[in-house]
Amino acid sequence: MNQLNNNPFYKMNMERVIEFLKIYKDVAFATVEDNKPKLRVFQIMKIIGNELYFATAARKEVYRQLQSNPFVELLAMHENISVRVAGKVMFDVNDDICKAIYNENAILQRLYADYTSMVYFRLPMDYIDYYDLSPNPPLLLHFPETQK
Repeated sequence: MNQLNNNPFYKMNMERVIEFLKIYKDVAFATVEDNKPKLRVFQIMKIIGNELYFATAARKEVYRQLQSNPFVELLAMHENISVRVAGKVMFDVNDDICKAIYNENAILQRLYADYTSMVYFRLPMDYIDYYDLSPNPPLLLHFPETQK
């Protein structure tokens, strides 16, 4: 972690971002295929520290896209607040976390016979914009490279 993570202002505002993403888990999730953006709705399955965790099936288009180009961007929005996150996905999710994601999500259990039927990935939040239009002037918090 870098020096910014020890700053109390940074910690307080990162907590604001994390809490928002815990509540508003359904996000617009952008990948790239043939140099064109591809957008879909995805659900954040788990948040640990400054990392977001997701699950998909290896047969899906999104998995192939992430294998070719692991850089993604996502957007969560509710009322006047939006959170944009960008980074590089990693497919090195610990088996215990994979099991927990599967066991905590009834939809995954309904769609897939076993937790091993899925592919799990994490997104270290390398770049975050938190934008709140409610105050005057609007509040923009930017977090570059929150983890290396």
